[in-house]
Amino acid sequence: MPRIPAAPLALGLAGLLPFLWGCLTMWVPTLGGWTAAAIGPRFVGPYIQLAYGTVILSFMSGVLWGFATRATGRVAASGYALSVIPALWAFFLVGGGPVSAAVWLALGFVGILGLDAMFQSQGLAPGWWLRLRLILTAVVVLSLLPVMF
Repeated sequence: MPRIPAAPLALGLAGLLPFLWGCLTMWVPTLGGWTAAAIGPRFVGPYIQLAYGTVILSFMSGVLWGFATRATGRVAASGYALSVIPALWAFFLVGGGPVSAAVWLALGFVGILGLDAMFQSQGLAPGWWLRLRLILTAVVVLSLLPVMF
């Protein structure tokens, strides 16, 4: 299995910061208070996690669309159709309060793993892609747990 290149790994890990920051501001109320006062309440706790998570879930549609461009015929057509699912998932299901939004986000990120595996098995995603996605998805889902419970 190929090694995850440094740039995608570093950028992927950096992309976890809003999820982890949300947890930190929930666990350390004084940090949450400072953040809310200094840069705004949308950068605290579940607010940053849910807003950023919705953006990233939609972003993943674009990534999957990019993989579909490497295919032809029916494989490409099904790839394009499947690639829009994460964005539609975020649009239609993420909402209704922080608990349900966190649940739907977590399920969306877990669900994308199936699409990742499909694109990788078709040779459309890099050989290291699924390993990276497993790491990132695990951290995202774990960081959403405090919002759910």
